[in-house]
Amino acid sequence: MTSAPPKSARFQLGPLLRGEAEVIAGWITRWTAGHTWRHVALIVAGAGAFGAAMGVWRAPAQAGFSAVKLPLILLATAAGNALLNGLLAPLLGLNLRLREAFAAVLMSFALAAAILGAFSPLMAFLVWNLPPLNSGSSANAMAHSVMLLTLVAVIAFAGVTANLRLLQLLRRLGGEVIAPRLLFAWLAVNLLLGSQLSWILRPFIGTPSLPVEFLRTGAFHGNFFESVFSTIRQLWPDF
Repeated sequence: MTSAPPKSARFQLGPLLRGEAEVIAGWITRWTAGHTWRHVALIVAGAGAFGAAMGVWRAPAQAGFSAVKLPLILLATAAGNALLNGLLAPLLGLNLRLREAFAAVLMSFALAAAILGAFSPLMAFLVWNLPPLNSGSSANAMAHSVMLLTLVAVIAFAGVTANLRLLQLLRRLGGEVIAPRLLFAWLAVNLLLGSQLSWILRPFIGTPSLPVEFLRTGAFHGNFFESVFSTIRQLWPDF
């Protein structure tokens, strides 16, 4: 008769959401393909729900596109982040293998996706109360800018909160001095890589004057930060 796996080896959503360092460290040391697929499923479900909630403002087709693209961005960013942080961790003083770096980063993105999924009803409520996304209206252009900045703020909040939630894990693995350095590296890579991937895979809510489409024709033109600054200038011209 086979014995049940130890509690630290079994995936449970509660310890992940609470950032329980002891349990999560047990997952990393006993990481299996099952852990990977469960976290991927959480990313697909949470980010997909949030993507659909924000994309439906434009059209049902855009909701479907965004529900597919947002999980892809999180998974691609997690893969790139795991590779870079697997290389950076030894330089910052933490002996973390690539598999362990991948596990830790994937868990942080699964937690961020869970937060986004929790925000999806609020995003749907915002969409319900905004004017319809039709071209040719100044009020509509203002609503579009508000929607874009809201998305950026919510996604940034989910990412930062997820990484801070796992700070206890980094402290357990590397100590009080190394943990903040590694956390900063995680956040920096997430910001630079994730933001540019989201720019390339735009649109997520669409533009009133442009047709609904999966990808923009000039996907590689411009950058994310320029777009955010331009949107802020539309709302506050004196900024």
